[in-house]
Amino acid sequence: MSSAHTPSFSHAPDGRGGAHAASVPEPADAQDAPVAPVAPTPAAPAAPSVPSVPSVIPLTEPADGVGPVIDTPEAFAEVVAAFAAASGPVAADAERASGYRYGQRTYLVQVRREGAGTALIDPIGVPDLSPLREAVGDAEWILHAASQDLPGFAEQNLFPARIFDTELAARLLGMERVGLAAVIAEVLGLGLAKEHSAADWSTRPLPVDWLRYAALDVEVLIPLRKILGERLEEQGKSEWAAQEFEAVRTAPPPPPREEPWRRTSGVHALRNPRSLAVVRSLWEARDENARRRDIAPGRVLPDRAIVAAAQAMPRSVPELVRLPAFSGRNTARRAASWQQAIDKALALPQDALPSSRGPRSDAPPPPRAWAERDPEAARRLDAARAVVQRLSDEHDVPLENLLQPDALRRVCWTPPTPLDTEHVAQFLRGRGAREWQVGLVAGPLAAALADPGSVPRPAPAPGTGAKSRSDDGGDLSRPGTD
Repeated sequence: MSSAHTPSFSHAPDGRGGAHAASVPEPADAQDAPVAPVAPTPAAPAAPSVPSVPSVIPLTEPADGVGPVIDTPEAFAEVVAAFAAASGPVAADAERASGYRYGQRTYLVQVRREGAGTALIDPIGVPDLSPLREAVGDAEWILHAASQDLPGFAEQNLFPARIFDTELAARLLGMERVGLAAVIAEVLGLGLAKEHSAADWSTRPLPVDWLRYAALDVEVLIPLRKILGERLEEQGKSEWAAQEFEAVRTAPPPPPREEPWRRTSGVHALRNPRSLAVVRSLWEARDENARRRDIAPGRVLPDRAIVAAAQAMPRSVPELVRLPAFSGRNTARRAASWQQAIDKALALPQDALPSSRGPRSDAPPPPRAWAERDPEAARRLDAARAVVQRLSDEHDVPLENLLQPDALRRVCWTPPTPLDTEHVAQFLRGRGAREWQVGLVAGPLAAALADPGSVPRPAPAPGTGAKSRSDDGGDLSRPGTD
C-alpha cells in the first residue's frame, strides 16, 4: 500500500517524457510553439477568433508511487487497518480481462482513502474483501461507471453502503463526453492515459506500467468527486444524482438473457431456420469450450466464422475448413468438433428449429412499424419524443438519463387508463423511473399522450430533413468510455 497524503499529481509540465502522455493533445497555439512571420496585407480580413483550448497536464506517476500488489491475507489485514484508521470517501475501481477470459471476473481492485493511500488488491489471492467494507463503515464509495464494477465487487463480498458515480454525475451535468479520461481532462485539466484499459488483467505478475495506470485511475476520483458534487449542487441536481446513484447501487443482477446466441454478430442477415439452428449449435459448442478453458468465446471461434458456417452449411470437415473463416490454424485444429455441432443442427427435425422471429416478448414492435400497425400509437410516440427532447434540452440531461427509451415506448404503445398525470407517473415507476424523472416527465407526457396534436414539433436541423434523430424510440445514448 502506498504511503498516504493528499494527492499532488506528478506530471511533465511540457507534456513530454512522462510514462503517461496526455490523453488530450495540447492546443496548437501553445506558448512555446514557433510563430512564423506573416507579411502585412492591408486588404486581408481579420482572422476569426479561435476559442482557447484549456491546457491539459499529463499524469505520469501516482503521488505516492506504485505500491506492491496486495495478494496475501497478512498484507490485506494491514490495508484494512489503515483504511479503518483513515477518513473520508473511498475511491475504487476494478480491472477485468474482457476479451481474454470467459465472463467478467475481477482481477484487480484499486482503492484509495485520504490518510491510507492507495492499495492495489489481487482478488485471486484475497477473494473475500468484506473486511474492507466493514472497516470503512457507511463511508461513500466513489466509482466511475459503477454498474460495471459493482457486480465484480459483489463476487468479492464487497457491498458499498453509499456510492457516488462520477460518470453518472457527468451525464446529469450535460457533459458531452463522459469517459473517465475525458471528464478528468475537462474538470481537472489532467491527462489520464487509458492505453491499458483493454489489457489482459489476468496476467501474473502484473507489469509495473499497468499498476501505475491502475493507481492513477483511483487517485483522481476524490478531487473529481468534489468538483462534480459542487456543480450538481449549483445546478440543483444533487437529489437527482443521489437517486440515480442509489438505483445503480441496489440494482439486482439482470436476468439471464433468453436465447443469448441470437446476439451473434451478423445473425440478423440469416432468415432460414436451419441456418439459425447452425448458429445456435455452434454458439453453444463454443460457449461450453470457452467456459471450460476460461477463454473469451470470441477467441475460441469468432462470430464471423459461426455466421459463415450457417450460410454455407458444410456437410464435412474438408468442406468446413475450405471456408476462409475456418482456415486459421487454431480454428482448423478443432474443425471436427465444430462440424459435429453443425451436423447436430442439420439433423434436427423441422419442429425443433428456432423461430426466425426470435423469442416471444411483451415489448412493443419496432417504432418503424407503428405507423402501419397502430397509427394513433405512432402519433403518441412522435408527440412524446418531442416533449422529452424539450425537457432534455431545458435541463441539459441526456434523453436516456431523463427517461429510459423502453419506458417511453411502452407508455406510448399501451398508455394507462385513465390517461392522466397520476396514472402515467404510476406506469413510469413500474418501469423503474426514479422520482426526479417522474416529477419532470409525467405531467407533460400525460398531456402529450392525451392530445398528441397539441404538441409543437421542433423544426429539423438544416440538412437533416424531417427524419427523427432516432428510429428506435429515442435511445440516443452517449458513450460511457473514451
